[in-house]
Amino acid sequence: MPETFWSTWTPRMLSVFRIMMALLFLQHGTSKFFGFPVAAPEHMALFPDQIAGAIELVGSLFLLVGLFSRLAAFIMSGEMAVAYFMVFAPKGFFPFATRGELAVLFCLSFLYLVFAGPGPWSLDARRS
Repeated sequence: MPETFWSTWTPRMLSVFRIMMALLFLQHGTSKFFGFPVAAPEHMALFPDQIAGAIELVGSLFLLVGLFSRLAAFIMSGEMAVAYFMVFAPKGFFPFATRGELAVLFCLSFLYLVFAGPGPWSLDARRS
């Protein structure tokens, strides 16, 4: 394929990546607060779980529409790093063995979006 194809679609696919990461992460927040699509296994009476659920819900919505994307991605990346080191790392070194690979994947994906930005299909792009 010609190089112009790749250079044309690279920023667009960044937007698609951001939107899909937001939709996937949004399910964690909606399951904690609304039991949708399934009820979360976590107990929402705990204070840290409520904060995590709020970050997942609000941050995902901001990331979904591409508003304050870098800040939202930074906060969500930090949440996933904290979740990994509090919940999964004490169980062992390898994320696959501790079932923490999703936390690592979300953490690094959001960290990538902090540096790459939201892409052209975002409210941040329209504002600038």
